[in-house]
Amino acid sequence: MNNEGNSFALPWMLAIFTLFTCHSTASADDLHALKAEASQSIEQQAGSLSNLSDQIWSFAETALNETQSVRVLHDHAAAAGFDIESNVAGLPTAFIASYGSGQPVIGILGEYDALPRLSQSAQPYRDVLEPNEPGHGCGHNLFGPGSLGAAIAIKQLIESGKLQGTIRYYATPAEESIGGKTYMARDGIFDDLDVVLSWHPNDISKMDVSGSQAMVETMVEFRGRSSHAAFDPWMGNSALDGLELFTHSLNLLREHVRPSVRIHYSIVDGGGAPNVVPATASAAVWIRDTQLSGVLPLYERMKSMAEGTAQAASVTAEVILIAGTYDMLQNKTAAKLVHANMQTIGDIDFNQEDLDFAHKLQRAIGVEEAGLNGRAAPLNLNPTDLTGGSTDVADVSWVVPTVDVNIATAPVGIPWHSWGVVAASRSNFAHKGMHYAAKVLASTAIDLFTSPESVTAIKAEFTEATKDFRYRAYIPEGPPPIPAASDG
Repeated sequence: MNNEGNSFALPWMLAIFTLFTCHSTASADDLHALKAEASQSIEQQAGSLSNLSDQIWSFAETALNETQSVRVLHDHAAAAGFDIESNVAGLPTAFIASYGSGQPVIGILGEYDALPRLSQSAQPYRDVLEPNEPGHGCGHNLFGPGSLGAAIAIKQLIESGKLQGTIRYYATPAEESIGGKTYMARDGIFDDLDVVLSWHPNDISKMDVSGSQAMVETMVEFRGRSSHAAFDPWMGNSALDGLELFTHSLNLLREHVRPSVRIHYSIVDGGGAPNVVPATASAAVWIRDTQLSGVLPLYERMKSMAEGTAQAASVTAEVILIAGTYDMLQNKTAAKLVHANMQTIGDIDFNQEDLDFAHKLQRAIGVEEAGLNGRAAPLNLNPTDLTGGSTDVADVSWVVPTVDVNIATAPVGIPWHSWGVVAASRSNFAHKGMHYAAKVLASTAIDLFTSPESVTAIKAEFTEATKDFRYRAYIPEGPPPIPAASDG
């Protein structure tokens, strides 16, 4: 073969060799080196990720109001070299940060919304910063930055040619109410992904295979006619009477539902001045069960109850669907990968200062002073203790294979969605948990980028689980309910 033939063939031989090496399962040594490099990247990012988290903690913005929070995450992702797509699925506080090309396409989810009326300082005792203002009682200030840190570590490996494929960071708003990911799933935003990785703050580090509860979120509004409550009350029709009859019927219903069901409500409009027969009254009502198929019949029953109690009070009622989420579809193949990485990375290194803060917080709340648990819990693929709580991550799990891991960022035993979690979520030990979560996600992503067999097995389990299922987003038709404060 002449020299011209050699020069022509060599590039093709190199291309075939590169394709083979990049898409074949990496050796143990190669995997170890890649994961060590990702871990080092996250350690180098630790200060900036903690700063991001603390900024978002200070902003404490609720569902679809997360304008400042999404801005700092957006700017950080852009500075890291990602391509940014904003205003995703009609959500001004959502974006996608992408890097790379080709398969596999791995997504990492991030959240950053706070909860109403949980304002609290970063002290281990009750100390309200601003009355009735929000606070990060679920640790989402850690969730968004931690996931972005993992995505950046993977991006750097793709950029250096050590991994091949596409990494995407999904900045997803309004998890605590409305369900931003549900709108994104409805619009096909996740459809081309191979696998999605997610994590959530907790008081223990464990692979979450216990799932989540399906949920329907509604607003029930009663309308009547106002009058003077003393001078001519017979001229009025009290919307509050209808609401009180309705909530009483909800409380009676609790005796006649399965133990897995949760029904909770909050009075949003309880009338106004006592001397005015109220023309309006309303309650936010949430119904949960282990599966959406258990929720929907109760939802229909609740609508009948609203109609009946409205008739009894001679008023009208309207049940408005705000959002609905599915139960989480587990993927045990992916769970094994995540757990193996948790074992390899080891325990979270909490120190005495961390423990002292945790003990003070537990003492103030009145729970056992059990401190912090930095150990990864054993993997239980068949749990019997299904936990409460709902998440729009579950909707994603029915569209694409999804794995969700809990990481310790709070003291053991403190109640979630409380001021205690707000205080903990700005602590040094919470930052450590966030950095640990980023390492777990990055290491698992490396497994997926280097092992086509793993991706195939995860997708095969997903395909089998969804073979008779077609995803339908359980949300109102039309665009998301963007608050007026987010306009412009």
